[in-house]
Amino acid sequence: MAYVIAAPCIDHQDQACIESCPVDCITFEPGVDRKAYIDPDGCIECGACVNECPQGAIYHESELQAPWQVFAAIDRAWYRDPAAARSAVAANTDVVANAEAA
Repeated sequence: MAYVIAAPCIDHQDQACIESCPVDCITFEPGVDRKAYIDPDGCIECGACVNECPQGAIYHESELQAPWQVFAAIDRAWYRDPAAARSAVAANTDVVANAEAA
């Protein structure tokens, strides 16, 4: 398992997590992606990114809240098919609204 970037990141790409990652496994395409993505194959589970995220969007996959578990699959998908991951983020905007209301 790896760390996952969940709903609070959407439309808040601070990039502090990217700068803190010692293995460069966090990425996104500026101007295209609405969130950053963690490569589960590259993540060494050091947790350096967790405290750097001002939105509190990064969780170990085993600690994801039930509504955010879909983001583990979205992060994995981005490294195989970025367009599919982007579509999944768009399809889960209700998860974002619910997260902000909580």
